[in-house]
Amino acid sequence: MSKRLPITQKPAEGYGPRSSGTFSQDNYHHPAAGWGAAESVSLVLLRNHKLIDGARAVINMNHENGGYDCPGCAWPDDRKGLRLDICENGIKHAIWEMTRKRATAEFFAAHTVAELSNWTDYALEDAGRLTEPLRYDAATDQYVPLGWDDAFALIGRHLRSLASPNQAAFYTSGRLSNEASFLYQLFAREFGTNNLPDCSNMCHEASGRALTAALGTGKGTVDLIDWEKTDCLIVMGVNAASNAPRMLTSLAEAYRRGAQIVHVNPFIEAASTRTIVPHEIMQMATFRSTKIGTLNVQPRIAGDMALMRGVAKYVLEAARTDRQAIDRRFVEAYTSGFAEYEALVSATSWEELERQSGVAKAEIQELGSVYLKSRSTIITWCLGVTQQEHAVETIREIINVLLLRGNIGREGAGPCPIRGHSNVQGNRTCGIDHRPNEASLARLDKACGINSPRAFGLDTVRVIPAMMRGDVKVFVGMGGNFARAAPDTACTFAALQKCNLTVHVSTKLNRSHLIHGRDALILPSIGRTERDHGKYGLQGVTVEDSMSMVHLSFGMKEPASPQLRSEAAIIAGMAKATLSNTKTPWDDYGSNYDLIRDKMDEAIEGFECFNRRVRQPMGFRLKQPARELVFHTPTGRAEFSTRPLGNAIPPAGKLVLGTMRSHDQWNTTIYSNNDRYRGVRNLRTLIFMNEDDMKERGLRKYDLIDVTSFAKDGSTRVVRGYRTIPYRIPRGSVAGYMPELTQLCPIGDYSVNSDQPLMKHLIVTVTPSDSQADGKMLSESGKNGEMRVHTTIHSM
Repeated sequence: MSKRLPITQKPAEGYGPRSSGTFSQDNYHHPAAGWGAAESVSLVLLRNHKLIDGARAVINMNHENGGYDCPGCAWPDDRKGLRLDICENGIKHAIWEMTRKRATAEFFAAHTVAELSNWTDYALEDAGRLTEPLRYDAATDQYVPLGWDDAFALIGRHLRSLASPNQAAFYTSGRLSNEASFLYQLFAREFGTNNLPDCSNMCHEASGRALTAALGTGKGTVDLIDWEKTDCLIVMGVNAASNAPRMLTSLAEAYRRGAQIVHVNPFIEAASTRTIVPHEIMQMATFRSTKIGTLNVQPRIAGDMALMRGVAKYVLEAARTDRQAIDRRFVEAYTSGFAEYEALVSATSWEELERQSGVAKAEIQELGSVYLKSRSTIITWCLGVTQQEHAVETIREIINVLLLRGNIGREGAGPCPIRGHSNVQGNRTCGIDHRPNEASLARLDKACGINSPRAFGLDTVRVIPAMMRGDVKVFVGMGGNFARAAPDTACTFAALQKCNLTVHVSTKLNRSHLIHGRDALILPSIGRTERDHGKYGLQGVTVEDSMSMVHLSFGMKEPASPQLRSEAAIIAGMAKATLSNTKTPWDDYGSNYDLIRDKMDEAIEGFECFNRRVRQPMGFRLKQPARELVFHTPTGRAEFSTRPLGNAIPPAGKLVLGTMRSHDQWNTTIYSNNDRYRGVRNLRTLIFMNEDDMKERGLRKYDLIDVTSFAKDGSTRVVRGYRTIPYRIPRGSVAGYMPELTQLCPIGDYSVNSDQPLMKHLIVTVTPSDSQADGKMLSESGKNGEMRVHTTIHSM
């Protein structure tokens, strides 16, 4: 059965701050970070009246001695004693959390949900920190306060009333600590379900599956020491200046010691040109920048696999005359499938590689030459690679290239996925996984005395249709903004509204709280920057960074309200109220995290002696077997992949759209309508286009356009009244901002190998718009960016 859902939304009234002036776009020609970042941070501190607290936040961020871990990205902490291991976006995120504004009971008494639904997402979060538990009251269309015990009891009643535990889903964002992640999955599994969708399902699921298939481990093998030793960095689908700004320090250091730095991206981003690292005082004082790129390669969107196969073809052809081109000793001793892969590459023509990648043969060979000349290479990637239809195959091809020259398991070499949120990798390590393996479940059951379900649970793209069908009736979200982050906005909104109960654990008001079930709770938690005072004293939580380092984090500021509770305490309260015959000491776990860590060292491989090891300076690194050339694959070797090339070329007359962040946002949190590194001011409803593609359609800069996406099931989704921005991007590729354009991503269109939504691989048309709205009033009029969607929801 299918159901058509007509819906109209106005993103111009639902995302960034309301426009207060004209918009503009001019190309950015300055170094990344530097004085631009310093000015941006200063303005944020001034606007939020946080000069003193902000300075303390800066000093205490990412420090091993009682500091707190940056609530932004997952880039590893400096290991050389750097005092200011910080970045612009991390400071913005911390100050956003430390706001003086409060969304109190009085605030909610003054505003109905219907009224708040017309606020922008920026305005919702700008209302301030949540201060007490809230329940939706249908009679008044308002959220009203209730006590913690009553909130937990309500959750318990709903969950116990379900016909099956699989009628509940427990979503996780990357903000959750290791301890809270462990408790959350323990709660879900003791309750009886593996329905644990998480944000990894939308970002790096492809990385985990590709790395596991190729190397037997779902994580990268390198650490920061390898970054300090490598001869060559190939950076794919990463805009470091916005997504992992502290990476700029490593890029600058690599350039100074003579390493080659190749950026592979449809865009030439600011992070691929020059930087002034703010903590380098002399460089700041003299405005002296450092190059952070030696070569830019611009494939079409989804052309990365063909590009990497082209590099492999160059290496294999060079091996005919150069015996050192391939590390044959490594290949013979540690890999499987080389002969088949060599034959596949040989049979792939240069013409096909050029056509699919969108890169000329000479450019591919130039990249191949850089790779061939390096003694050690790291290839690093982010969502520009993982959110494609053929992402798993592309990452397997990256591993193939590394294997050819033995760039696994030695200093300065290896694969390195760049995770986004600060503990998204730790979530998965600690059990947030809808497809758990038997060994991990058996160890959990033995340690905790439970009987975990064995059937796989629902991930993000499957939980939304399940809610639509009524198969999932309770949705619990730990952090994040699921309604905005998930694909197919129309479908996601409707699915959440069909639930009997929605529960969101949050620090601030966001759109997900307004797209609620018949019954709904908002549970306020303390933030990463805040002290966690438990019954047993000040508590610290742990996180795992992108390179598998685990370390402690202690908040520095008193909580925004005395009624806030920690994420661990909230999970413990929900579990205790739900599980009638539980033997798990939930009260103790909710107030003493050493007890959680003691249990984790029994339950999770790699966390042995957890409490002792995490208190070492800088914490400890989780062991990666592939780093030691131990491959937990069926053959016991690293596996070459022989997947056929994916088709990256859009149908005639259509384009491929990739969604992305602006610089002035973090995930779904938007700080302003500006995008400094792309030269955009006061505009978010835009599409970056190749100038020739614009001319072909009779379009000029700032013209109003409609963007239509085409789903595999034949349905279409349209956003109207966007603006064209000419940009240096390959023909056939266009780009725009999430979460605005997430609504164009069909829920039924996802990678068959990763199950990730195709956020960066949408087939679209761009046409002149019927809208005549004045661009100066984009955010005020509501006539721009209007979305009309007819979505077909199919059973999955």
